[in-house]
Amino acid sequence: MPATDPLPTAVLCGGQGTRLGAATAANLPKALIPIGGRPILWHILHLYAEQGWRHFILCLGYRGEDIRRQLRPEPEWRVEYVDTGETTPTGGRLAAIADRIRTPDFFATYGDGLADLDFATLLAFHRGHQRRGTLTAVQPRLPFGLLQLGDDQAVTGFHEKPYSPDWINGGFFVFRREFLDTLRAEHALEGAPLERLAQQDQLRAFQHRGFWACLDTYKDRLELDALCTPGPPPWQRAQGRGAGQGASGGSAAG
Repeated sequence: MPATDPLPTAVLCGGQGTRLGAATAANLPKALIPIGGRPILWHILHLYAEQGWRHFILCLGYRGEDIRRQLRPEPEWRVEYVDTGETTPTGGRLAAIADRIRTPDFFATYGDGLADLDFATLLAFHRGHQRRGTLTAVQPRLPFGLLQLGDDQAVTGFHEKPYSPDWINGGFFVFRREFLDTLRAEHALEGAPLERLAQQDQLRAFQHRGFWACLDTYKDRLELDALCTPGPPPWQRAQGRGAGQGASGGSAAG
């Protein structure tokens, strides 16, 4: 996919990040939580921009004016800031920017996830199956180590924080433009809209086996921050090369 492809990326960055401790206690919106000295939102935009997609529509909510003032986008990025409401759910935020999406397809993502995705491969997968939606499926690392047990409750080994064998929604989407027509202000994207796509056989999962992480807790913040040194973080190392990932078709339950 050429870098000149005009697809915009809608970024849902209206969250408060209430589980992130001191940073949000100071009223810092989640999208501005620093990772490696830059807001996580900057890292997310950089993921797309480095692969040629540099048009962003930021769906603002909690302390959106802070994001406008503090983001510091790169000169070559085109960034639109849209106030989509203080407490609007995720689907409602996308519905609020429908008039700004003028391409047949568009990217969408949350303002708290990072991955070493190849977006050209993701887009080609989406266009290949010709459904209205594609989500990225990932296998998260479990927060606890597992025990291996033998006879008579003997502990025979340990498996430290393995990856889950199950798939979850990784938060990187591609949608057809007409999907926006089904959204309402009260919709949470993860509820009725995605469930309806799945029921209608209009949703497919791109299975990503590379790096993925989500900023949800203070512990997540510390771990992501530590990954920024030394050298580039893992979500940057494989950009544009498609390393560590694959795709397969199949409907996904929302």
